[in-house]
Amino acid sequence: MPTPIPRRAFLQATAATVGLAAFATIKVRATNKSGLGPITVGSGEHTYECLHDWAILPKTIAFGNTHGVAIDHGGAGNIHIKHTVHASSSSPDAICVFDPEGAFIRSWGAEFKGGAHGLTLSREGVHAEHEFLYLADCQKGIVRKTTLTGELVLDIPWPEPSGLYNSRAEYKPTNIAVVPAAPADASNLWTQHVGHFYIADGYGKGWIHEYSPVGEYLRSFGGPGKDRGQLSCPHGIAIDTRSAQPHIIVADRANRRLQKFSLDGRHLGFVTSELRSPCHFDQQKKLLLVPDLEARVTLLNEKNELVAHLGDGANFGLRDKPRDQFIPGKFIAPHSACFDKAGNIFVVEWVEVGRVTKLRKIS
Repeated sequence: MPTPIPRRAFLQATAATVGLAAFATIKVRATNKSGLGPITVGSGEHTYECLHDWAILPKTIAFGNTHGVAIDHGGAGNIHIKHTVHASSSSPDAICVFDPEGAFIRSWGAEFKGGAHGLTLSREGVHAEHEFLYLADCQKGIVRKTTLTGELVLDIPWPEPSGLYNSRAEYKPTNIAVVPAAPADASNLWTQHVGHFYIADGYGKGWIHEYSPVGEYLRSFGGPGKDRGQLSCPHGIAIDTRSAQPHIIVADRANRRLQKFSLDGRHLGFVTSELRSPCHFDQQKKLLLVPDLEARVTLLNEKNELVAHLGDGANFGLRDKPRDQFIPGKFIAPHSACFDKAGNIFVVEWVEVGRVTKLRKIS
């Protein structure tokens, strides 16, 4: 397995070696005004039309690094995007909401400006009838639960009771996973953990912290290292429900692997193939969607075998360049991604001017 490369060092090394003069400078928007015709990625039943810069922003907002994306299940299925806010933006709002056609609906979340990171949508209640957002700010060391329009539901305390931190400044949460409602035939382990949520301290000390549904600290597991159950930049986290017994799956990014844990924190195994720098997850039926910071989006089946790499590129050195230097059909630094009901995929990237791409399923 390759030696993990710190994000900053990787950025500098790649930027120094990429020859920008060879790159095309064509800007592709959702309306595809480039004249090139559809740009597709993938193959077979996993073929998608690549629609870059899909979201239509008002003049008052300019994306910073686009870090999180989630789609709600009520009504039309609006797309929620979390970004750091660009210096040129006159609005400080870090969360933007769009309809399925990319039209802007609203923005909020000025308190997350600069530190906006993880964005998780959770369906809660006996029949999953309620929807909430869990938001992580790795700069301020905060995690909050809100309504879809930004009303505060729960301000989640930092894991001081764990005894693992000298101060809150050492705590830098990146993403959150929430245990969904259990079916009638679910195991006791699942039913006992419904509503529990897990916070990945990806940029801090490498621990996973479990909380009760009301925000009570319960336990921590993981911790820094390379051995079984240890983590190095546990950047993304999700509850994998593709099998009868759900488990926690962690994007152990600097170790270039995924790790699986039981809902009570026991290590279950690794996924190490076909991954570079896995960032986060979404799932639909038996597919696991893995945005990879090193320029591609990966689909894995229920056995965690490769289904497809989408938009695979080697363009990391472009992440701080003007938008017109981005390469159509190639990703730069995918940071989060999610499916919509129709199987389309939305990808947001860690680039200074932000990029939201819709992969429209065409097969």
